[in-house]
Amino acid sequence: METDTRRILMHALGAVLTVGLLGSLAACAATKPEVTPSADDAAPAVTVRAYDNAYDMAEVEVIEGEAVRWVFEGQNEHDVVAQDASFVSDLMRQGTFTHVFNQAGSYEYDCSIHAEMKGVVNVTAD
Repeated sequence: METDTRRILMHALGAVLTVGLLGSLAACAATKPEVTPSADDAAPAVTVRAYDNAYDMAEVEVIEGEAVRWVFEGQNEHDVVAQDASFVSDLMRQGTFTHVFNQAGSYEYDCSIHAEMKGVVNVTAD
């Protein structure tokens, strides 16, 4: 009888801990902002490669009105998500995303699923 009670208590404790853990993870998960359209017709001043969980040229500089193009390559999905949500791409393994920067400033971005992938676009006044 004591063994049955202990087993029931252990299962209940396990269920409570599982629900708590899942709730904590859901609360910590950042929601991705809405995807912005790619400026595919814009000629890029700079191209950044996204592959192997890194941005090749993680920090770039352009002049107001110039575009940056991200080229996605490799086995893993990646995206670019600006901290201020001014540009947000789809997750993709292959393809491109282009954004025109019309205002001076520093625009930090990352990959929504790979915390180690960070970059910055520094935009200077024309």
